[in-house]
Amino acid sequence: MVEALGNLRVIELARVLAGPWAAQTLADLGADVVKVEHPGRGDDTRAWGPPYLTPPGEATGSGESAYYLCTNRNKRSIAIDFAKREGSDLVRDLVRTADIVIENFRPGALARYGLDYESLVRDNPRLIYCSITAFGQSGPYNQRPGYDFAIQAIGGLMSLTGVADGEPGSGPMKVGVAVTDLSAGLYSTIGILAAVNARHLTGRGQHLDLSLFDTQIAMLANQASNYLVSGEPPRRMGNSHPNVVPYQAFATADGHIVLAVGSDEQFRRLCDELARPELAEDTRFATNRGRVENRQALVPELAQALGQRGTAAWLVSFEAVGIPCAPINRIDQVFAEPQAEARQIRIELDHPYGVVPTVASPVRLSDTPPRYRRAPPLLGEHTDEILRDELKLSAARIGELRAAQVVR
Repeated sequence: MVEALGNLRVIELARVLAGPWAAQTLADLGADVVKVEHPGRGDDTRAWGPPYLTPPGEATGSGESAYYLCTNRNKRSIAIDFAKREGSDLVRDLVRTADIVIENFRPGALARYGLDYESLVRDNPRLIYCSITAFGQSGPYNQRPGYDFAIQAIGGLMSLTGVADGEPGSGPMKVGVAVTDLSAGLYSTIGILAAVNARHLTGRGQHLDLSLFDTQIAMLANQASNYLVSGEPPRRMGNSHPNVVPYQAFATADGHIVLAVGSDEQFRRLCDELARPELAEDTRFATNRGRVENRQALVPELAQALGQRGTAAWLVSFEAVGIPCAPINRIDQVFAEPQAEARQIRIELDHPYGVVPTVASPVRLSDTPPRYRRAPPLLGEHTDEILRDELKLSAARIGELRAAQVVR
């Protein structure tokens, strides 16, 4: 079977989330990804638990963390200590025949091992080298470390997320998943594939400088544009939308429902279903601009009507007439949704510890779809295989490297 990226070889010198997420996306589409890890500790996220996938017969609390498992499938793991000269030589040998390197060390940190872009491109001019850092390769903050949480803060996202000031529970709030890391991983994937295509035209690779800080500001999207156009910084609005009304969560008789009414026609249909057609005829509410300007008058009217029935009943009514709406699901309810089952969102991969449940790629190509070939690897699971098959090292030489603690 032809795979979309089956001709690409990737060396991943990354850990935690953004870099591994980019590498997993490429791997799902067929790229051969070799994950280079420290022999002692491996990827930092291997310790980010509980929960863990536990080896048979061992106590809960050991094994592979769920966090690590979410972003490392379809890869091979080689454990090399490249702080040792023999280790960095091995990595350079792997890169000589690779298409792509993904790394997330601080700017300049890999130069001491000869694993920076300038050093590696001399032996491999077609190399595409993706550096993912907190603040980028340049600028006064370029040496600062930064995890997703900190970048959500400095990049403005937390000023927009959470209950509005003055209301109970107000204050800045991070998003419930590491959206800055994940977005940086996806932008990295886009940049890498753009560089692959450019290489077809020029014959040369290039260096991709991708920062979480830049990514987070780009992901402010309409909120950044609202500020740039108006000069007024947006504020936290809870579940409300700054530019569209009604576009928020409402309490029902037995829970909550989300309404995402994006047009005046949808609003008219909503009012009919609520048995409040006069609201759509009110000049204050007839257009979205009017609804935004008069949300303080409109929202209590809608809230009162929605509180008269349960969530399930409203969902049936609204879906029948094409009003965008949704329940607020727990994660277990997400996977139980008929749509999730029909789309085969949950997949299971055989693993030395049993079975790894994971989430399918959303990239559904008709001719070259993602494939799930390998469970996330154990630390150093493929060290011997890669050294033997890729670098043609003998079993005796591999044994020497292992005895010197260069590899695991």
